Amino acid sequence: MKLKLSRILSLAFAVAFLAVISSASAFADARSALPGTVNYIEGQVNIGSDTLNADSIGSAMLEPNQTLETGNGKAEILLTPGVFLRVDENSAVRMISPSITNTEVQVDQGRAMVEVAEIHDQNNLRIDTGGVPAQLVKKGLYEFDADRQEILVFDGKAIVQNGDHDVSVGGGKRVELNTGAAELKAHGFDKDDYKQSDLYQWSSLRSSYLAEANVNAASVYYTDNGYYGPGWVGAGWYWSPAFGAYTWVPGDGVFFSPFGFGFFAPPVVFRSQLFVRFGAPFHPGFVGFRPGFVRPFPDRPFLGPRAPVVVTHGPAVVQQRPPEFRRGIVHNSPPAFHGGEAHSAPPAFHGGGSGGGSHGHPMGFHR
Repeated sequence: MKLKLSRILSLAFAVAFLAVISSASAFADARSALPGTVNYIEGQVNIGSDTLNADSIGSAMLEPNQTLETGNGKAEILLTPGVFLRVDENSAVRMISPSITNTEVQVDQGRAMVEVAEIHDQNNLRIDTGGVPAQLVKKGLYEFDADRQEILVFDGKAIVQNGDHDVSVGGGKRVELNTGAAELKAHGFDKDDYKQSDLYQWSSLRSSYLAEANVNAASVYYTDNGYYGPGWVGAGWYWSPAFGAYTWVPGDGVFFSPFGFGFFAPPVVFRSQLFVRFGAPFHPGFVGFRPGFVRPFPDRPFLGPRAPVVVTHGPAVVQQRPPEFRRGIVHNSPPAFHGGEAHSAPPAFHGGGSGGGSHGHPMGFHR
């Protein structure tokens, strides 16, 4: 009798374990994202003669020497893990090199914005505008305007290279590229004024959606003990079925985007959701925050420790419900619910938790 019971328990354990493996595999199938993967489109977008639509998201690729063009529409392209290229209306960008260690894109027409939430010393990330390359060397937010021949650095640092003349451009600075190499200089600009542009506002909205998608994707890869679970292979791009797009999941701690939204590693999602469940303050030893409260969803019953939560650098923000965001279409995004405060111990863009970075994990693109 005891032997029979033991066999039943063993079989039940095996079935449960396979169910966990299958759940993780649904997120991490054989198809992977690479630099150049189209992650979101709206309106008129094409690569060469191919018109893109919602079914292209996550599968269409911008190959070397191919150009993505927008008419009355916009597009988001993945570069290295943690780096998003967003293309404005009536614009064109050409892929020069999609390598993870040597990534180069040229803005031929219109405007493009690059959000860099994480970058490594091994990443040679360059955006060319009017034949002038700019290497992005720090986390931050950058705008490239081919029509006006200028580069704006909202936050971060870029090295603009024009022949033998390099110009270091820090946050709050801009460079006019049509002045000639000898006169290439960085000047200040009014960031608040530029933040009112449609491209900036759209990029900020996309960043907030991807932060929610991060929680959705990262929650699959932790166990009930808060450790990395089946299917986890390190920091990189992971597919979020609920949001119909790839999102960035860091390998360790929590990182803040230039717009202030948090991207969590799987164990940090587990711990933060646990605190949300019990209405307790974030603890600095768990997620790198000073004490502060994040309230759960105010308009519906508790859904468990994996309910979506978005934490910003500053006041905590908890969405009332995830937006209807399927196959790249956004419907009726609800207003944010502002809870208490969750202040980050380090400044923006720095990780928290277990040392504050994606340490010891290979970069990759996973689905």
